[in-house]
Order: sequence, then C-alpha cells, then structure tokens
Amino acid sequence: MLTWLCVAFGVAVGSALLPVVSVELFLITVMTGESETIPWLLMGAVVAAGQVVGKLPYYLAARGSIHLPRFLHERLHRHRQERPPTPRRERWRRRTKRVRGWLEALRERCHRHPHWMASTYGVSSVVGLPPYMATVVLAGFVNMRPSLFVGAGLAGRFVRFSLLAASPAVAAGWLGISL
Repeated sequence: MLTWLCVAFGVAVGSALLPVVSVELFLITVMTGESETIPWLLMGAVVAAGQVVGKLPYYLAARGSIHLPRFLHERLHRHRQERPPTPRRERWRRRTKRVRGWLEALRERCHRHPHWMASTYGVSSVVGLPPYMATVVLAGFVNMRPSLFVGAGLAGRFVRFSLLAASPAVAAGWLGISL
C-alpha cells in the first residue's frame, strides 16, 4: 500500500509539473486494481497533496517569487535591447494585443475583488473549469495569499481525487461486479 501511495504522489507531482500525464487516468487505473487495499480517502489526499506541491513552482513564478539567475537575466535583457523587433514579432504583438488587454483587465478585476479569484480557483480545483493550470498561474499573477492558495487547492483537489478514487468501487457496486 505504501508503495502505491508513494508512486501516486510522484505521478501527481510529475503530472502537475508536466501536464502530459493524466493523473486522473492513473488514479482510476490504480484504484480499479487496488481498491481493496488502499482507502480511497487516503489515495485522494496523497494525490491532492502531490498536485498542489507540483503546481507551487508555477504559482511562485507567476507571483514573482522565483527569479532567474543573474547571468540569465542580463543575457535576456541584452538580447532584447540589441535587436529591433522583427516583422514576425510585430505581427505576433498585434495579434495578441486583445488577449493581453483581456488579461490585464482580468488582473485588475481580481485585484479589486480578491474573493472572486479565491472562489474561481476553488471551483477550478474541484471541477477543472476554468483549467486548473490557468487559475494557478492567475492566482500567482494577482498575488493570492500562499495560505489561501494551498488551502483552497488542497481542499478542492482532495474532493476531486477522492471522488475519482472511489468511482471504480462505486461503479462496480452499481453493476454488481467485484473488483
């Protein structure tokens, strides 16, 4: 049981850092085979903790708490100052002007109404809409308190993953199949 919990934590952290792996699919697969030995609440808590730990770097980077090393920072600024914008970069800037304006307006609204961001983030952590990754970055962008970020994220993710962990056993019970 401990091995599966450690593996689940690792997969949850990995899928949070690189969202190529589906932790939901992994969780349902593991719980289909191990539902007798692993309590679904414990599995939900472990995967929720792994997801929040894995999303912390994105949150901290958007918040500005993680900085590039000085040598990279200077190289990036020197690189931008030396070259004039290319026609391709200018076209991209014009195309994304509306999106940048929308994001700035959204950031301003979130600063004026911080409870909106907390509720949006909380709902996203359970339902996944708006995408959880986007709300993690937006939470850092609008400087949500770290305690609120971790608390709401853990609570929402716990509900989501506990329900997913219990779903194979519930479906088997409804269908009369033993796992």
